[in-house]
Parts: sequence; C-alpha cells; structure tokens
Amino acid sequence: MKPAPSPLHPDFKLGVLGGGQLGKMLALAAGNWHLPLYVLDSEKSFPAGRVTPFFTEGNFKDYEDVYRFGRQLDVLTIEIEHVNTEALHQLEKEGLTIHPSPAKLDIIKDKGAQKLFYREKGIPTASFQLFDDEQAVKDALDSGALSYPFVQKSRTAGYDGRGVSVITGAEKLGNLLPGACVAEELVEIDKELAVIVARNAAGQARAFPAVEMEFNPKANLVEFLFCPAAISPELEARAEALATEVMAAYDICGLLAVELFLDKKGNLLVNEVAPRPHNSGHHTIDSCYTSQFEQHLRAVLNFPLGSTRMKAPSVMANLLGAEGHTGPAVYQGLEDCLAIEGVHVHLYGKAVTKPFRKMGHVTVVDESLEEAKAKARKVNKLLKTVSGG
Repeated sequence: MKPAPSPLHPDFKLGVLGGGQLGKMLALAAGNWHLPLYVLDSEKSFPAGRVTPFFTEGNFKDYEDVYRFGRQLDVLTIEIEHVNTEALHQLEKEGLTIHPSPAKLDIIKDKGAQKLFYREKGIPTASFQLFDDEQAVKDALDSGALSYPFVQKSRTAGYDGRGVSVITGAEKLGNLLPGACVAEELVEIDKELAVIVARNAAGQARAFPAVEMEFNPKANLVEFLFCPAAISPELEARAEALATEVMAAYDICGLLAVELFLDKKGNLLVNEVAPRPHNSGHHTIDSCYTSQFEQHLRAVLNFPLGSTRMKAPSVMANLLGAEGHTGPAVYQGLEDCLAIEGVHVHLYGKAVTKPFRKMGHVTVVDESLEEAKAKARKVNKLLKTVSGG
C-alpha cells in the first residue's frame, strides 16, 4: 500500500466496520473536524447511513467485503467485535493500519479466550471453566467438576444481554445455551462498574471516570448509568488503575471499555471488555470535556488524547423498545422530556422497534447526581418507543 497521507488531509480515508448507532456517533464526532468516515454495513438505511455519504453496503463478516473495503483506506477501526478478522490479518500484512489489531480482536471476540488471557496475565477475574457444548456442562455437573450456581456465557456472538444464562439449580438446565461456552462462578456482586480507557500509538493513555450500571432485570441490559459511581476515591483509583492495566496488557490503540464486578468483599474483577466505543460511555458526549467518540478518533489517528474530566454529574438512560411492540418506531413523550433542563435526547434512527432493542439514549446532566437521577427516572417513565404505522 502507498504511504498514507496525514490525518485531516483531504485524501485521508478513515473507515469503520459497522454502521449502527456507534458508527453514527463516530461519524458525528468526525464531522467536527470535517473528517469523512467510511462505513461498511449491510444497509445504508442503518443509523450511520444518515450522517455519512461514504457508506458501502456489504457484510462485515464476509472476507471479500471486508478486504475490498479495507483496500481503499488509510486507517480502519470497528464499532462491533464480530467482524471477519481473516481479512483484517491480510490487510495488516499489506500495510493497512488497523485498530484494534486483528490478533487482539481474535482474543476479545471469544469470551473463552478473553478469560484465558486474564488468567495468563494475572488479571483478576471470576473463576471459570470452558466447555465444548451444553452436554459437556451437564457431564461436569454430574461428575462434580462443576457446581451450582454458575453463569453460562456463549464464547462468541453474545451482546446486549444475549448469550448469557444464569443457572442457579437443576431446574434451570433447560436454559442452557447451545455450543461452546464459559461457565463462571456466580459472583456476589455489590456493584457493576465500567471504566473506558483510551490509548494512542505514542503510548499515551487516559481513563474516563468509573461509572456505575443499573440493569433492566428482564433484558439484562443497562437501563441506567451513573457518573460518578458511588464509590470511594480509593476504589475509583483502583478501578482506573485496573482498567489501564488491562489496556496495557492488550497493547491496543483506540478505546477499551472494561466492565468490572465489585464483589461483596471489595474485590474488583474484570468481567469482559469491548475494544471500541461502548454503551457505558455514551454520557461523555454531554458530560465530559471529550466524548468517548472523539477520544476514539484521537487514539486511532495518534492525536493527543483529550481531557477525560467531567463537566457535571450525569445519568445515562437507555431508550429501549417497549414490550409488546414490533414495527415502525414512534416516540411518545419526547416533547415533555425536552422541556426538562439538562436532558439531552439521542435517537439512533432505527426504523423498526422491537422489545428491549436499543433505540436511543438520554443523558441528564445536573449539578447534583441525585437530581440527575430523579430526572432520568422521570424521563424513563415519560419517553417510550412504540410501534406505529
């Protein structure tokens, strides 16, 4: 490949695999620098297709589509892990700059490989076993090699609460997931936290403040996210240090969202990571000096990283599709929410709503975290995504 022009040169081409809401928000951040973002995904009607004209329709899991797309670029990144890494390895051999590196992406997109990586690197994580399929899990239970309760996770393709099953006893064995999996100890969780770390090729790294997550019990999806987390300064420092250690161990550029368990004994355990912008960082658009999306661009382009300081406490609420509604998306209560001070609504532009599908998010900023929480819960009751025609 020819030498790449410098970033922000008119001929420079930055690409992303995936054109969902993360691709859309990356394109919006790139627009501040008049930097075109080239996107590959299956339909131009997807969220990113509305904000960048440089959209290629194709399958990011297909070797030829990814290879052909990458050949035109100077730097390539992702908004989803489950992409064709064989094509990325070939493109990297030919000189394309790819963040995160395909070798590390191969580890991260396999939850079993992730867990083995943490064990090898001495990174604290819940105890686990790997199994080829659900029958092997049952055999381990019968032999006493595995005991209840445990959490079963599919090794690949799980996201947004999918690919996870909590098995508390024999009566739950009907919920076992098929295929290769991880069986983890069921941790006694005090809080679920996340820290997003950015790193550029120059080795500069910066962590955003830790956030605390509250999950929807039915969908196993984040419903609310609170920043700052309700933890001590000492624990905040430990969480940021652990996330930074994980980023260094992976030795990648871009963003790494590190999801953590704080157990009842005060231990921090790495749950899993995502090497891209992440749901746990959406609040940064409105509440931090640098958004996670701008920070990802800075990191993959090897620009100086931006400040990760908060401007104000914030709460992020995911806007999930209402139960019992599948069809053209209609938003109820939007005007009432927009009338509330500090409320910032981000709609992703997905044409069809489904139960618990992520349709957007709302960030509430306020001088008081408690007041932001109260407003966010009000918004959660007012703003609904239903189907209409």
